[in-house]
Amino acid sequence: MELTASTKPFNQLTSFELYAILRLRNEVFVVEQNCVFQDADNKDQNCYHLMLYRQEELVAYARLVPAGVTFPEISIGRIVTSPAVRGTGVGKILMQHALEQTYTLLGQGPIRIGAQLYATGFYESFGFESAGSIYDEDGIDHIEMIKPQPE
Repeated sequence: MELTASTKPFNQLTSFELYAILRLRNEVFVVEQNCVFQDADNKDQNCYHLMLYRQEELVAYARLVPAGVTFPEISIGRIVTSPAVRGTGVGKILMQHALEQTYTLLGQGPIRIGAQLYATGFYESFGFESAGSIYDEDGIDHIEMIKPQPE
């Protein structure tokens, strides 16, 4: 599957890109996972937005978050793949791009995420380690994970 990656700060997103991002996040986080939560959390404006396209369709997305916005450390959030591409390896490609872009744009520090508990094995495969207790966020078990600073 051929994918095209694009990473932009919020103020450079087109209205079409922003709509596609919000649509994909709502499709998965609100509708599929049946969570009522405020997705528009006033953090997007401070972040970089990684988009993976298959032809003209946004199929995966991650928000690259500077230190101090969500956690004291750099973070990656709103990690999402379209149901249309699940099981094809797009999630792994997304995380590889997210890590590369995070280190390039935000620096070489440790990266902290709030992971859905069921996905911890996925994040461990990228070097993340559990860093706290399980907590409930919008009815889904989560755990903070951290990827140590690269050597």
